[in-house]
Amino acid sequence: MYELLKGLRVVECASFIAGPSCSLHLQQFGAQVIRIDPIGGGPDFGRWPVTDAGDSLYWEGLNKGKRSIAIDFSREEGRRLAVEIITASGPNAGLFVTNFPQGGLLAHDKLKVRRSDLITVRIAGWSDGAPAVDYTVNAAIGIPFMTGSDKNGSDPVNHVLPAWDLLAGAYAAFSLLAAERHRRETGEGGEVTVPLSDVAIASLGHMGQIAEVLMGGERPRIGNALYGAFGRDFTTSDGRRVMVVAITSRQWQGLVDALELGSDVSSIERSLGASFVSDEGLRFQHRNELFGIVERAIRSIALAELERRFASKGACWSVYRTLSEAIRDEPRFSTSGPLFETLTHPSGKRYPTPGSAATFQGKQRLPVQAAPRLGADTDWVLQNILQLDKTDVGALHDAGIVSGVVG
Repeated sequence: MYELLKGLRVVECASFIAGPSCSLHLQQFGAQVIRIDPIGGGPDFGRWPVTDAGDSLYWEGLNKGKRSIAIDFSREEGRRLAVEIITASGPNAGLFVTNFPQGGLLAHDKLKVRRSDLITVRIAGWSDGAPAVDYTVNAAIGIPFMTGSDKNGSDPVNHVLPAWDLLAGAYAAFSLLAAERHRRETGEGGEVTVPLSDVAIASLGHMGQIAEVLMGGERPRIGNALYGAFGRDFTTSDGRRVMVVAITSRQWQGLVDALELGSDVSSIERSLGASFVSDEGLRFQHRNELFGIVERAIRSIALAELERRFASKGACWSVYRTLSEAIRDEPRFSTSGPLFETLTHPSGKRYPTPGSAATFQGKQRLPVQAAPRLGADTDWVLQNILQLDKTDVGALHDAGIVSGVVG
């Protein structure tokens, strides 16, 4: 955590990955984030992975360092309280992150009546407001037909990583800061919508894939091979599988030198009248010939020797590992490094917890904060944000409109 955004106050009403990750990024740069949840938790409060007792590790991970207030949204008094928190005064407040429907209870046009300079960042599924999640957007955009190989036939292969959720969360955080800067200069608030579908289609466009399709190309299914350059998985003599990639000329030359393939590669180049050093596309076009010689070379070398050779020549590669193996065996993923701190979480479990993925040189990295227990900050929010006295707070508890920590 850093203090670069210290003083900003963000209110979050969101579930799942994109919205909570947006606010998490802001919190890890120093913003104060107040998460409003229904009493008993929202739809992601028990989402997997979970502990043996059913506590969500997912929820604990995405809500680190936030303050939590639990409100009964089914009652008018509870909904009004949520609106008051979202639109509370303060020059660095009035920043709202949500994935609630655009025209519902927390519509920007309704909220800005109470605070005209309110900034709402609303994460949606489809740009027209229809519901969608990462996996349905991925299905609609064609990624599962690029993933896999001919062995899958015409069957789609879903990608396990929720890339559009993660990208949308990061893009929403960037959008909120851009809107906040504009407000500082002009006094104007406004609503920003970040649909997963727009993030997905724009990302493919940025990478040239839309243009590729419009010009008659359709991304083929090539298994573990890298599209457009040299890259594939190979197996060492002792049965370890490695991923080898050569995009740049330097990476290609390092691979050739490490495997002592100079004469074999030169022979293929002469037969084709081409140079693989200068053109990564040619390495892809003639990948089958190149895969063959690389496969034979790696198959004759044990992993330890391959690692030594690749390190000495600057080749780009990695051994395949499970996540547990990566945490245990790869020092660059070590949970004892500066990115992690071991904390006790609301579940009662104690485990290494990541802070900000960015390192600001010369800035102090502050301690990582665990997620709150649901409703842990209900009284603090009511007293410090809405300036209610203890009697009024007690009355809200007695009426069941708000809740603190249960159990």
